[in-house]
Amino acid sequence: MAKKSNGAKSSKVNATKRNDANLSPRRSTVAALLYIESGLVLALGLWLVVLGFTHEKKELPPLIGVVIFAILGAAGLFASARGYVNGKSFGRSPTILANLIAVGVAYYQIQGKFYIGAVIILALALPTLYFAFMVAKEEG
Repeated sequence: MAKKSNGAKSSKVNATKRNDANLSPRRSTVAALLYIESGLVLALGLWLVVLGFTHEKKELPPLIGVVIFAILGAAGLFASARGYVNGKSFGRSPTILANLIAVGVAYYQIQGKFYIGAVIILALALPTLYFAFMVAKEEG
């Protein structure tokens, strides 16, 4: 009688070891910052839903569009974070693009004298950009 192979389990363990090897401290930092950004964008979208119900004067189509955009943006940031955690490269470009956009948003918040919003955005976007560029530089 042939002994059963445990190949499926061993390949799963090997895949996990490879993913852990690709998860540098910079990768895990980018992933953590992206998870935070994703949560904040989703929270802002949900806050807009609440404002839509609590305020009388509102334009419904633009509000729905912004909420959908916030949900899709949060999902994109989350997917990019998962890519960093899994050692993939598909999250790099969206991460850099999203955070460059965030820097531009912060600039306009500074122009509008909404400094606390700009500081919060820059506190997340600048370190994320730095570490994302460092990961891209390390991994080619």
